[in-house]
Amino acid sequence: MDDRKSKFKKLAEKRVNNTLKCIQLIGNLSNKCNYEYSQDDVNAIFKAIKQELHIAESRFKSNQKNSKFKL
Repeated sequence: MDDRKSKFKKLAEKRVNNTLKCIQLIGNLSNKCNYEYSQDDVNAIFKAIKQELHIAESRFKSNQKNSKFKL
């Protein structure tokens, strides 16, 4: 059991750090000297990110609910 937790922690830290770095890179796109974009483009980017984040969070919540069920 401890091995599964340490594996989770190792992968979670790596994946979250990679995600944070990618989000920072998305933020770099805001430089209007280098890029041209509309507010609709920005809205589409953050809508997609929020949707995927919501799906991932829901998966954790649904797993927790299922693990509490007992007959």
